[in-house]
Amino acid sequence: MNDVRESGAAPSLIVRGTLVRVASLEADGFDHPTAVPALLSRVRQGPQALDIITLVQTLPHTSPEFSYPMEWDNAAAIPVSTFENWWNVQVDRKTRNVVRKSEKQGIVVSELAFDEPLVRGIVDIYNECPVRHGKAFWHYGKDFDTVKRENASFLERSVFLAALWQDEIVGFAKMVISNDGLQARLMQILSKVSHRDKSPTNALIAEAVRACAARNIGHLCYGRFSYGKKQRDSLTDFKENNGFKRVEVPRYYIPLTVRGKLAMRLGLQHRLADRVPESMLAVFRDARRRWYASAPSAS
Repeated sequence: MNDVRESGAAPSLIVRGTLVRVASLEADGFDHPTAVPALLSRVRQGPQALDIITLVQTLPHTSPEFSYPMEWDNAAAIPVSTFENWWNVQVDRKTRNVVRKSEKQGIVVSELAFDEPLVRGIVDIYNECPVRHGKAFWHYGKDFDTVKRENASFLERSVFLAALWQDEIVGFAKMVISNDGLQARLMQILSKVSHRDKSPTNALIAEAVRACAARNIGHLCYGRFSYGKKQRDSLTDFKENNGFKRVEVPRYYIPLTVRGKLAMRLGLQHRLADRVPESMLAVFRDARRRWYASAPSAS
């Protein structure tokens, strides 16, 4: 992956590709696009030549609002009204029992300030094990300063939740509120593998719903419900069990150059992984999972 973060006079971008350079906003999926013509002008005047920029609408904006070339993307979202509605209607008894069990085992979830104790707790979670979900964990090995800098993005409208067990931070979630205040999106949610039996991640989801309801935020999002051609997996099941549903949202691919227009005709605005048959990707994921499971450092 050749993703590079860039900033400066132009908005903060994540750029991928070499022959065809496709950019997305650092706030892609977190902020609803506004003043798009002015945005495109700033991007074109930026320090690097870009071929395509992609923008996605946030919830509840599910109808196309712009006339640029568009495809349908998706989000995993919980429509939030009250915590009680989520608890009694949107999740089943099994999920409620998991959250209750988490509480009985001593998990307490609280909103915390972004301070040194929280950052150190995040560092401990990151560095617990080098492999997660059958692949190398890309946060593993990061030091305090790196973790603090990376988690300080969108700080003025972020909510940090921590799952504590006997004063130890065993899980955390970072929730970013959109620029129009109508959506909150989980930028990260992660718990210690050694405390998986206490279901801290389920408890964090429950508290995230409560935090959205208290702030009159209508949707809580957790990435996509499905990714490309990937088959259903345990993460999809987890999201569904916790009340997340698939919601279709418009995604725009806007060519900025002649090369960008040609690339879009050839479908090159998408990642290579999105064009590989799912059967081949499944074989690769299985081989990778078995390799990491057999490696001496696997946890």
